[in-house]
Amino acid sequence: MKVLVPVKRVVDYNVKVRVKSDGSGVDIANVKMSMNPFDEIAIEEAVRLKEKGIVTEVIAVSCGVTQCQETLRTAMAIGADRAILIETDAELQPLAVAKLLKALVDKEQPGLVILGKQAIDDDCNQTGQMLAALTGMPQGTFASKVELTADSVAVTREVDGGLETVKLSLPAVITTDLRLNEPRYVTLPNIMKAKKKQMDVIKPADLGVDVAPRIKTLKVEEPPKRSAGIKVADVAALVDKLKNEAKVIG
Repeated sequence: MKVLVPVKRVVDYNVKVRVKSDGSGVDIANVKMSMNPFDEIAIEEAVRLKEKGIVTEVIAVSCGVTQCQETLRTAMAIGADRAILIETDAELQPLAVAKLLKALVDKEQPGLVILGKQAIDDDCNQTGQMLAALTGMPQGTFASKVELTADSVAVTREVDGGLETVKLSLPAVITTDLRLNEPRYVTLPNIMKAKKKQMDVIKPADLGVDVAPRIKTLKVEEPPKRSAGIKVADVAALVDKLKNEAKVIG
């Protein structure tokens, strides 16, 4: 069984992002980039399934600029067998990525697609659901546990009331949550091995997909700074302020 794992190149989670002076977006010049943490969890889960002998091949795929090859090499260092880069300089929105992945699913015929539930740059949480809709596959989102068999997969997912387990027929789409696993440390020998693994580079046109943006960003701005707190003399003063001055925003 093949497993397809989309990975995204994003600004590293340790970096404090800054908005461009013209408000057109986030400044990523000379900023450290890395794999989206949720996608790293997805790769780890796919590799673990392969180590159990259920999965035969793990394919990492990324959509974006040439530098995404670094992200794919990281995925192969974790344990992916090969990688595919859909190279484009265009701004990719969730629907465009889902269409590209759908074309790739039609070509590769994986038994399972595992991807992060969202990217930490745009926080859209849409690509997995859109891919499932386009392909007609069943989906299990926010997975905290995955149990795969030859013809089905049981996904334990986190919901408001606790945990829910759904059983999906294959092929299926799964999006990963933080508590699914803890990605392994990438060792130097595995980084060197990843350099020798196969990486194919294709264009959106090769898949017959139009990636033109459907949504226009009008302005990006930082959230307002928090106002300073105040001190009260005693509990009675605090109660009075909470009762008479505190504003409830609903």
